[in-house]
Amino acid sequence: MYIFLKNSSILVLSLFVLTSCRENPKEMVDLIIQSGNIINLETGKIEQKDIYISNGRIKYLGYSEESLPYYSNKVKDAQNKYILPGFWDNHVHFRGGDSLIASNKNFLKLFIANGITTVRDAGGDLTPSVMQWRKAISEETLLGPEIYTSGPKIDGLNATWAGSLEVENDLEIKKALDSLIALKTDFIKLYDSKISGELYLKTIKEAESRGLLTSGHMPFTVKLDETMDAGIDAIEHLYYVMKGCSSLETKITKQLQDNQIGFWEAMPLLKESYDNNIAQRTFMSLKTNHIFVVPTLHIGGVLSHLDEVNHKHDSYLKYLDDAFIKTYEGRINSAVKATEESKRERKELDVFFGKLTNSLNSAGVGLLAGSDCGAYNSYVYPGISLHKELEAMVVAGISPIEALRTSAYNGSKFLKKDDDYGSVTEGKISDLVILAENPLDNISNTQKIDFVIKRGAIFSSKELLVLLKEVEIEKNLNP
Repeated sequence: MYIFLKNSSILVLSLFVLTSCRENPKEMVDLIIQSGNIINLETGKIEQKDIYISNGRIKYLGYSEESLPYYSNKVKDAQNKYILPGFWDNHVHFRGGDSLIASNKNFLKLFIANGITTVRDAGGDLTPSVMQWRKAISEETLLGPEIYTSGPKIDGLNATWAGSLEVENDLEIKKALDSLIALKTDFIKLYDSKISGELYLKTIKEAESRGLLTSGHMPFTVKLDETMDAGIDAIEHLYYVMKGCSSLETKITKQLQDNQIGFWEAMPLLKESYDNNIAQRTFMSLKTNHIFVVPTLHIGGVLSHLDEVNHKHDSYLKYLDDAFIKTYEGRINSAVKATEESKRERKELDVFFGKLTNSLNSAGVGLLAGSDCGAYNSYVYPGISLHKELEAMVVAGISPIEALRTSAYNGSKFLKKDDDYGSVTEGKISDLVILAENPLDNISNTQKIDFVIKRGAIFSSKELLVLLKEVEIEKNLNP
């Protein structure tokens, strides 16, 4: 009798377990990344955790010893590796006209191969193609980074850049913004080649009244305070911040308005009249108004030394066709033909901008890492130049963790996409980069990519090399 009851108890227990398993089966996830060192970009702390990914998002972060209701047929060992959100390049350009559409499309793989899973396109003349690529990427029929784009730039009549929306009055400002809204662009990019200071400020105010994000170059015929008061959300490049730190800003602005001096003639005057007290007030205004600044230090360094650095053997030239390389000639010729004084001043300005970037960061101003890669910007290559920008920030005195924040973390905040991006957090999109070595020890370790995850798709270091091989120019003679 006892044996019968004992066996019956076992039978009942077994039936209970089986029933429970049927009622609460383990849930399959798409991928488990085990034992990786996750870098918290906000705190700088590193914590070893497993990452569970499902449907392109991070479902759960946990510890290996936990008993969890998840399993996967794909498990990636990330022990002794370092995990970050996929990198963001916050200033790129898709441009150059129809003849360079294929060249620009090839760069999508260059970005992924360099761990860049999101780019911010700051204006160009290939908007229809960019929109097609963006749709195909979201549908996973094309490999490339997420693209957030301004579409065409807004400028004045006879604008420098092809494809710009040219405005001469209030009505045209409204029409330009209407067209960008219809295109479903992500922000408004203003350029300063021809637009008047008055219309520039009006464009920002009108865009802000519609709840649109704005960024841009600032006409030197307006003061930085006016631009901040109008509601600008991001300032591209450092020339304009430097202007707002000058004790002679009002005087120099009047000289520019009266055409007594030009843009480049103003540079040494502004640099020499830099006032730290004024600068600190300017930095505080930028911080208080949550205005981001895009330093673009790397391109500044490259362009400042075009007269003396031979780029003919750059390894990344193999990813560019002859027509694209030809767009580099304008800046190269200008650099070579410049006077010795201009060459010296440009190099001095480059050093000054490094110090200014460090000062902005120390004051708590939000910085965005952007390469400014694209046609016409000589030897600033898509993909690798974002890593060079991070290196330039560290050389300027910014710590590696602070430099890393300027990529995905700050980029997602500027575009108000930080609910989905910017950190390795439960619920966020699983765009990740796994590095072989710690970038907090050496920022150049951002280039030591072990694998990239784009919404759950895994690319090992070997597969990333294949992507690079695929976009070598001899592979794309007949796109």
